[in-house]
Amino acid sequence: MADAEDKELRARKDRERDELYSLDISGVEWHSAPGTEEHEERVEIAYLPDGAVAMRSSLDPDTVLRYTEAEWRAFVLGARDGEFDLEPARRGDGSGSE
Repeated sequence: MADAEDKELRARKDRERDELYSLDISGVEWHSAPGTEEHEERVEIAYLPDGAVAMRSSLDPDTVLRYTEAEWRAFVLGARDGEFDLEPARRGDGSGSE
C-alpha cells in the first residue's frame, strides 16, 4: 500500500512540476534584495500563480528554477531556521574540507 501511495505522490509532484515549468513567465516582475544594484550579482525571484516562485541569478537570467508554494515555504522556513547558513572555512587548505 505504501508503494502505491509513493507512486501517487510522485505522479502528483511530476504533474505540478510540469505545470509550473509550462507557465509563460516572460512578463513576470523580478525582485531582488533591497540595496542591490542592477550591475551587481544577485539572486532574483518572481512570484507566480498559486504561491509558486521562480528564481534566477542576475548573471544567468535564462536559467530559471521554479518552486511550488510548498517547496518555497519549506526553503524559506529552513533559511529562517539557519539550515542554509554559511560555515566559515576550516583552517588548513581553505577548501573547507579536512
